Parts: sequence; C-alpha cells; structure tokens
Amino acid sequence: MGYLDLVNTRLRPALPAGPAVVDLFAGCGGLALGFEAQGFATYGLERDADCCASYRKNLRSPCVAVELTPDTELPAAAVLVGGPPCQPFSVGGHQLGLGDSRDGFPIFINAVRKLQPDIWLFENVRGLFYRNRGYLDEILHTLRGLHYVVETALLNAVNYGVPQNRERVIVVGHRGKFLFPPTVPPRVTAGEALGDGALAAPPGSKFLTPSMDTYVAKYERASACKQPRDLHLHQPARTLTCRNLAGATGDMQRLLLPDGRRRRLLLREAARLQSFPDWVEFVGTETSCFNQIGNAVPPLLAYHLAGSVRTYLESDYRLSQGEIDLRNQPLLAREPEVFQQSLFAL
Repeated sequence: MGYLDLVNTRLRPALPAGPAVVDLFAGCGGLALGFEAQGFATYGLERDADCCASYRKNLRSPCVAVELTPDTELPAAAVLVGGPPCQPFSVGGHQLGLGDSRDGFPIFINAVRKLQPDIWLFENVRGLFYRNRGYLDEILHTLRGLHYVVETALLNAVNYGVPQNRERVIVVGHRGKFLFPPTVPPRVTAGEALGDGALAAPPGSKFLTPSMDTYVAKYERASACKQPRDLHLHQPARTLTCRNLAGATGDMQRLLLPDGRRRRLLLREAARLQSFPDWVEFVGTETSCFNQIGNAVPPLLAYHLAGSVRTYLESDYRLSQGEIDLRNQPLLAREPEVFQQSLFAL
C-alpha cells in the first residue's frame, strides 16, 4: 500500500470502542486523529477557535474552545494526552519554570492530579531534553510524585511512516508495563508523499520573487548550508514549523521546479508531509491553516503511540506502590536516546 492510500484509510476515525481520552492543548487534532483511528473517543480542549473548528470538522468527538487553567473542569477519562505550550523555555520566557503563568505544564500536571488517569502522555520539542533539561527534570519529579512510572523517549516521526524528520520528546506516565512503539521501516520520502504534482505549478502556487531568491541565497551562506534547503524529493522533508510554512523567511519550505523557479508549499502538500489524510479540511485563513499544520503532532506518529496505549490498557499487569517508587529512582538524570525504554524493563 502506498503512502497516500495508507494515511487516507488507516487514519479514518473508527467507531469508539476504547476508553475516553482527554486531549489538552489539542490544536487541530493531530494527536486525536491517531487515537480515534485506534478506536478511542477523544475530548479536545483548545484555546484557538480555528483549531477547534478543524478538530470538530474532521473527528467524531467534540473540541471545546477554552483558555485552559489549572482550575478548568475536565471530564473523567482513562487517558490524558496533550502538547503543553512551552513559553518558559524561550529567552523571553524569564525562565520561571513551573511558576510561569503562561506555561502549560502546571495545567497538565494538575489534570493528572485531578483525573488520575490510567495512563497519560505529552509531546514536546526536542530542546526539552537538552537546553531545558533542568526544567524537564522538575516536571518529571513532580509527575513521579503523583505515583506514576514516568518514562521518556526522543522519537523521530520519520521512523513511523511520516515523510519528515521531526524529533519530539514523548513522556509517558503509567502504573504497569508500557512499551514505546517499534519503528516502522522503510522511510517515506517527500516525493512519495507529494506525488507527480511536486514538480508542477498547480493552481494557487506562489513563487519566490528574484529578491526573495537573493535573500534565500544570503541566508544559506550565513547559515553555512551544505546544500540548498529546498525540498529534496528523494528524501524525507526537514521539520515543518509554523515559521517555515506560513512565513516568507530564508528557511521557508519550498520546491525547486525544473524551469528554475521556486514555489512555496501548498496547504495540502504541507498537510501530506505532516501525515494528514487528504480528506482532512482545515478551517481559517491560509496563515491559520499553515500554523495548525506546523504545530500539529503528525497523526501517523500519534496512531502508533495510541496503539501502544491501547496495548497497555488491555494488559492486566499493574505495579505496586513500592515497585513504582523503585522504578522511578534512577530516571531523573539519565540522558535520552533516540529510542529509550526504562532500565527496569519488565
């Protein structure tokens, strides 16, 4: 089965048969789509109205437009997921950690405390493992204090069928035996995802002007790029972000056509590289839709994570409080690996 056939069929929301999932900071539903395709019923909460509208348009479940706080009322659920925003990591964030009112992690932690789900997970940028490792340790310490085994992994979406190099930190809390999903070879290229239209100029194409080409060349010289940062169709794409999708920057995602012109990615092309099926519709302005795609968890990665969550919930293994405490002891200062499991694997 080719890439497009795979995402267009496998990522169809299934009739809910599994436990309920509360999805915090839900965005346009990248995580939720993967979970719904595995048979879970999701309930999204997200501040952005366009994201909520896209979520509701494509999924079987509701999404409530709400400014989340630690006091937000949440429905009962066996599973809690989310992608908490991380303003405290930025230079302008004042490095206040869990005391920063704009930080999403106190909200997520309080949701774990209130709901006491059987399992929870969150996704975040890879910098959380490195430049902000001390802050991550603070988060993990707090979550372990809620009596969960907390495990971390640095996963690259390209290893799960997504045609894009996208490393993300995945943190999971549970009280039994959880296994991160095994990788799924082979890697999918950008050309496989975009098809023959990648080297054409479909209606709505936007081309770089000569002055933009000059700016791009200057940017690449200053960045010491070894090869142009055009989209290379014989390999997976580089990481999609709001900035390089919606903004006219030197780092923008673009295609070099046979006639020498460069054009920016179309909305549907960006969605394909993020593993959204072609039947998914995004609500809002073009900039809003690009931002929704750039911020999303790739649904195909979410699908494999949801499969691991489902396997965990179907198991009958549960740890005692003493076993949880034992497994939590050595994890705080460990360095991450590309794929990481607990040293106390059962």
